[in-house]
Amino acid sequence: MCGRFANDAKTDELIREYVAEGGDPEDWVKSWAGAYSIAPTEDAPIVRDRGEGRVLELVRWDWQKPANRPRGGPIINARMEKLGQGFWAPAFSAARCIVPMRGYFEWTGDKTPKTPHFLHGDGLLSAAGLTWSMELPTGEKTRCFVVITREARDASGQVHDRMPAFLTPDTWDAWLTPEKLTGDRKAETLAMLEHTSGRVASTIREHVVDRKVSNSRTVDPADPTLLDPVA
Repeated sequence: MCGRFANDAKTDELIREYVAEGGDPEDWVKSWAGAYSIAPTEDAPIVRDRGEGRVLELVRWDWQKPANRPRGGPIINARMEKLGQGFWAPAFSAARCIVPMRGYFEWTGDKTPKTPHFLHGDGLLSAAGLTWSMELPTGEKTRCFVVITREARDASGQVHDRMPAFLTPDTWDAWLTPEKLTGDRKAETLAMLEHTSGRVASTIREHVVDRKVSNSRTVDPADPTLLDPVA
């Protein structure tokens, strides 16, 4: 986890939810029509604060691999347990973000076709994330993000051993502060994330959805029935 998620909230809903004083949807240059299936390397909205308050940006779900990293799929998640040091430390210190999502997908079963599950709360969920700039194979520079994950709990733990680390509204400002984290601030922020993500985990529910969501190449991201429960 997290390998696929949904964010069907339109631009104006995201602005009302995350940007102080509401704001005008026309002020956001790249509008977002919502998607019921967002896969790695695709764009999705994030929320961050560059020092002038919260802003929404449309960003690539991906992360540039270090030179010694084996080839394979894109880097899309960062383990909460490894944020304080090593590879993720610079972004955790200076470039935290929120990844809004309606919920996320997990699959169970040992054989194909596996069974897809949709895990969700009562409204928009605010996943903790990191954001950075990366260079694409074409040489083009783009902004990217990853979702922070933690050990799964409650309903999430019945489907997968990892889940996103979620934030509650009262922790958004502390998480998004543009000030670099040093010393005790790193430990305090990690403790806050551990606490708030545990609280949100207890509210997550899951249901089985149609297998048409399983193929990211053929799925229609505008299909709202992707989130519907099936018997």
